[in-house]
Amino acid sequence: MKTANATSSTEPAATSPHGGGQPLLHQKGAETQAFGTLKQVPIGLGHDTRMYACQRLNHVLADTQMLHALYKKHHWLMRGATFYSLHVMLDKHAEAQLAIVDALAERVQSLGGVAVGDPRHAAELTSVPRPPDGVEPVPVMLSRLLDAHERILIDARDAAARISAEGDEGSTDLLVSQVIRTGEAQAWFLAEHLVDTPLVRS
Repeated sequence: MKTANATSSTEPAATSPHGGGQPLLHQKGAETQAFGTLKQVPIGLGHDTRMYACQRLNHVLADTQMLHALYKKHHWLMRGATFYSLHVMLDKHAEAQLAIVDALAERVQSLGGVAVGDPRHAAELTSVPRPPDGVEPVPVMLSRLLDAHERILIDARDAAARISAEGDEGSTDLLVSQVIRTGEAQAWFLAEHLVDTPLVRS
């Protein structure tokens, strides 16, 4: 028998000042910071310098997200006698590019900007051409990766030089030490797989 003051199991629990441990689901609200804007951060760099660096870094970031996606796509679609070695190598390269994506995004945030995070947004900003949805010959897939690397390297070198001239050495160091050096090494590995070398006869 229920007492008069018993609480029905279908009634909502009383709300405590701290939420009572219940997740507050399906929340909506306006953006707190729009893409392309800056908030003030005390890092000793002026607004215009930070704004320019964020714009350039976000473009490299969008391209790098596309390169990472290309690496994963081609990693899955490798075939032929060199399947295993290329399958493993492309996945290793993809992991390195994903680390660069994170480093670039965090740099934009540390400058007070908003990093491009949604892949659909990155696809709107990238200069890396979209591949066909299906499978291409292995040499074509490797060439596509090399083309993406070269686009990023050209842009990253220009961005590094111009950002350095603005006094933002932190962003310059990131572009040179991670984007450029990693990209150059990976492009070298890819290009060597496109050399037509006999395996058993000289």
